[in-house]
Amino acid sequence: MSVVIGVDVGGTKVVAAEVSPDGEVLGVARRLTPGRRVEVELVEDALTQAVEEVAAGRRVAGVGLAAAGFVDAAGERVMFAPHLPWHGQSVRARLAERWQVPVFLDNDANCAARAETAYGAAVGARDALVVTLGTGIGGAVVLGRQLHRGRNGMAGEFGHMQVVPDGRDCECGGRGCWEQYSSGNALVRLARAALDAPGAGGVLLDLAEGDPSLVDGPMVTQAASEGDQVALQAFASVGTWLGTGLANLVAAFDPEVVVVGGGVSAAGDLLLEPARHELARSLVGAADRVVPPVIRAAHGPEAGAVGAASMVRDGLGRGARPRRTRARRPRRTR
Repeated sequence: MSVVIGVDVGGTKVVAAEVSPDGEVLGVARRLTPGRRVEVELVEDALTQAVEEVAAGRRVAGVGLAAAGFVDAAGERVMFAPHLPWHGQSVRARLAERWQVPVFLDNDANCAARAETAYGAAVGARDALVVTLGTGIGGAVVLGRQLHRGRNGMAGEFGHMQVVPDGRDCECGGRGCWEQYSSGNALVRLARAALDAPGAGGVLLDLAEGDPSLVDGPMVTQAASEGDQVALQAFASVGTWLGTGLANLVAAFDPEVVVVGGGVSAAGDLLLEPARHELARSLVGAADRVVPPVIRAAHGPEAGAVGAASMVRDGLGRGARPRRTRARRPRRTR
């Protein structure tokens, strides 16, 4: 039996999933992303390990890659990735050669939009926005039930809209980008800064064993769910900034629904309630229009992988054929 695998490649982690034709996740493997300032081969080794674990020796029909970066219109190259080392590389061709299976490539938020419009929170919506909060912010635009890609295939890169002139430096080279104020990185930065203050304590500091530098996103989510004030304040800030950006997007696109995915969305209403409040407060003409609901992605942090697998099935249906070889073992790196 052959398997179809979707891989979500983020700035922090790699999530590979075997996905059924109806969007059900049948098995998952995770790896840490080696980082931005490393050799490309190290990232590709992590992908290979995750794909091989999910495949478990079975024939792979195809692999879909949901990359946290700017993917060209042809689906061949990652032109720029603020949190990954790819910069203009032919990612699809490199990995298809390495794995000897058909590989399909798109932006991670585009893949999340595929999953949510086909199987999830945006089923039936004619116009929708999908925003993913992970290490940074990704986005996708669905208009007339079609994914809007734009001239270069890079529509939806909302995370790098400037929301604070001369604001915080961003990994993209700009300043004041939205993702510097509403993302996993922003959440952790806010929590760590608060714990560095004299007299700080509470659940979050206990989870970090007294060392603020050890705080990560899951710790903040757990602590917030237990009522920790530092964690709750961090979510309030990130959620409010999320609502600020969404107000601009809703004013521009007037969608039926806004779907929020990515790793930070695991916090649910801890994140979304302040976002909804700020969207209703700052959206122009909110009292005279239908404000779209802001809904957590049905597939949560795995939406990108689910959508990437859907992309494989669509691609194979258009004529690509699986090869009968298995993913190769990762190459050793000195």
